[in-house]
Amino acid sequence: MEVIREQVVFLLEQGLHDSAEMLGCFLMCATTSTNDLSPSIRAENMVLFGDALYGKKEYKRALNMYKQALQQCRVTSKQSMAIGRNAVPSIGSRPSSTNFTHLGSINENEVRYKIGLCHLAVHDTRAALSEMEGIPSKARSLRINLTLAKLYRTTGYDRAAIASYRECLRQCPCILEAIVALAELGVASKEIQSLFPQAQMKSARMPTDNYDPSRWLPRFTDGHCGMASLDYKGGLEHFNNLSQRFPNNVHILLETAKAEGALGRVDEAVHVFEKSRQFDPFNVTAMDEYAMLLRTRGESTELNRLVHDLLNIDPTRPEVWVASAVLWETRDDKMRALTYAEKSMRVDDRHTTAYLVKGDLSLSLSCSEAAVTAFRKAQSLKPDLRSYQGLVRAYLAISKHKEALCAAREAMKAMPHSAKALTLVGDVYANNPDGREKARKFYESALRLEPGYLGAVLSLADLQRVEGKNEEAVMLLQRYLKNWADDAMHTKLAQILAATNKLGESFSHYQAALSINPQNEAAKKGLERLEKQMKGVDPDALEQEEENEGEDVDADQEEVEFL
Repeated sequence: MEVIREQVVFLLEQGLHDSAEMLGCFLMCATTSTNDLSPSIRAENMVLFGDALYGKKEYKRALNMYKQALQQCRVTSKQSMAIGRNAVPSIGSRPSSTNFTHLGSINENEVRYKIGLCHLAVHDTRAALSEMEGIPSKARSLRINLTLAKLYRTTGYDRAAIASYRECLRQCPCILEAIVALAELGVASKEIQSLFPQAQMKSARMPTDNYDPSRWLPRFTDGHCGMASLDYKGGLEHFNNLSQRFPNNVHILLETAKAEGALGRVDEAVHVFEKSRQFDPFNVTAMDEYAMLLRTRGESTELNRLVHDLLNIDPTRPEVWVASAVLWETRDDKMRALTYAEKSMRVDDRHTTAYLVKGDLSLSLSCSEAAVTAFRKAQSLKPDLRSYQGLVRAYLAISKHKEALCAAREAMKAMPHSAKALTLVGDVYANNPDGREKARKFYESALRLEPGYLGAVLSLADLQRVEGKNEEAVMLLQRYLKNWADDAMHTKLAQILAATNKLGESFSHYQAALSINPQNEAAKKGLERLEKQMKGVDPDALEQEEENEGEDVDADQEEVEFL
């Protein structure tokens, strides 16, 4: 039996789990049929066989085997304690400090950890958490603490998650995912850095290797804390610094691209995403964010190529299905897009962008209540400006003005120096005739804070149009178009010019918008209406006739079916 055991160990070390499981069957035969084996040897054999089963992804079989091994461990523990009580200590001897959870090469706490992993693999999160919490805190290794931290976070126990992530960093400051998680859980950068070993951090003041973690970990922490606190400018500054030091670091490139996108710098964000793909074309992380930016720019060909690549790389990742949803949305198949967004949630129910895309799609399909639910979930997972903007739009769509204002003010509180947050509050006030003066003040404040923020320009132009101040709106948009060629701004100007019967000028601006973004739906529809106007046809009357004709056809069809 010893030879078989050694061979099973060797096969497991080589990662040959199928072979280890087959040979392990012979080992288990010897384990169960021989009565003279000690419980500790039985436990070791069972753990080895369980490891082979876990490697084969037969998690329930592995779980059963680990539980049997744990039972054998406890039998040995009781026997050892009985021997200890019955033994007569010699004069001057000390009490034994033997840890009875260590039985040869078997550690009871490690077995409990493996049981927890099996529960996780079959999606029984509560059972996994219960099992791992039974491991004494002093006996928890780095991987046990990290797994516990993730479990606590998944189940909503944020305080316990923070404590476990802290412990991870005390054990090893290079657990970068712990730094990112703590930042997202709202822990301040200085507090996180205080967990790094001081002896190591002192080396940052010495002329050492540029790759020494002590020289870049603080800035890495500052960058992620900035992004988590919605200070996108601060986060971008730190990541730009890191990207100069580590120019081909894919993680830093992706974080830089996300920061640029959050600041509304779409062209810059797309450029950085393209750079990351040039360096690592098989990366899937954050590619759904890239897809959303490609949609914004109307680059349908590149978006189609991206989704094709992602499906060939790893269709089990949630990012792939979010990107697929975005692609089908651009093809105006919103129901299919919604199906893919929901598929992403089934793959990973904590993937934030899936809820953002579902919220947008739900709004476009006039399912505003579903949109509220989706945006709320996105906000609870990882708040950012998009979830706040979505919530405001969804609440306004169902005439819940108080809730919309509350969401907008939450955004302003989270981002006190953001022109986008100020504009969001203005949008809520603009929706109410009595609040238009307040809306104007918020838009003007946003433009003073960030003169180049086009969202505030468009909102202010809309407000002026509603108030009948079309000339002021035209002058405002023309002034900004001198410095920023933006398809949305051309479209807005074209709409206002069409309303004031300046059809020729309106036509040229619609064409300019579509030359920048051929997928601009507002520009397409506006141009269709304008062409009807230029032919002397009332587009509103024509649309009403088409609707009535459609109703007549439906009625005829119903009558035929009835007959």
